[in-house]
Amino acid sequence: MQQQRLLQRLDAIASALAHSGSGLALLGVGSVGTELERLDQYSDLDFFAIVEPGCKATFIENLAWLEAVCPIAYAFQNTRDGQKVLFTDGIFAEYAVFVPAELEHLPLDEGRVVWQKEGFDATAVQAPAPQLEQHPCEFYLGEALTNLYVGLLRLRRGEQLSAMRFIEVYAVNNLLELSDQIERPMPARRDRYAPERRYEHRYPGITTHLSSFMQGYDHIEASARAILAFLEDHFPVNTAIRQRILELCGE
Repeated sequence: MQQQRLLQRLDAIASALAHSGSGLALLGVGSVGTELERLDQYSDLDFFAIVEPGCKATFIENLAWLEAVCPIAYAFQNTRDGQKVLFTDGIFAEYAVFVPAELEHLPLDEGRVVWQKEGFDATAVQAPAPQLEQHPCEFYLGEALTNLYVGLLRLRRGEQLSAMRFIEVYAVNNLLELSDQIERPMPARRDRYAPERRYEHRYPGITTHLSSFMQGYDHIEASARAILAFLEDHFPVNTAIRQRILELCGE
């Protein structure tokens, strides 16, 4: 069972960190963090390794401590703090390495202590969860409408790729932020950094419209019309911007 394999692999990595002599703690995050109920056959491993001062670079650049658990088929350093790795048995992991002084700037509220060295408390010093900027629904509605408008202007200029991003990405992103005003969410945890995560579980009603909002590179105008019509169904849309959007759609 994949879930059990992942937890066993995380325990093995924790053991490797402990035996390295320079490890202080291993924290599971994401679906192997405090939300283990989300762990399924499609999950991967996300973890933080806390190490002794002066040892951070070693654990990022030298993967021997991880290969002691299982050989690695592919790896690349994706941030200054860590790597993404694919083990030969198909388990994929993303990890970051920190020293204790960095914990003051690291929100660990969703981290689960898998192992910590005796005498070290990984949760004693940590930053509070970041407060993400919140806006009233009028802001997201205005952003979505102007995304449609600017995107259609780009389309008329021949910048089709830019137009697609403005309409099928930016406008849709702002529409997602309005979801609570349209549909009562189902009980699935919202990802504070990525509202698209688990969206289909949270808003099954709106989900039925998503394919019409993102019809692809060759159907940008149709996507814009669908987004505008949906916004009109749920919010008061300014007549002037509505008319301009429709004109740019050839209506």
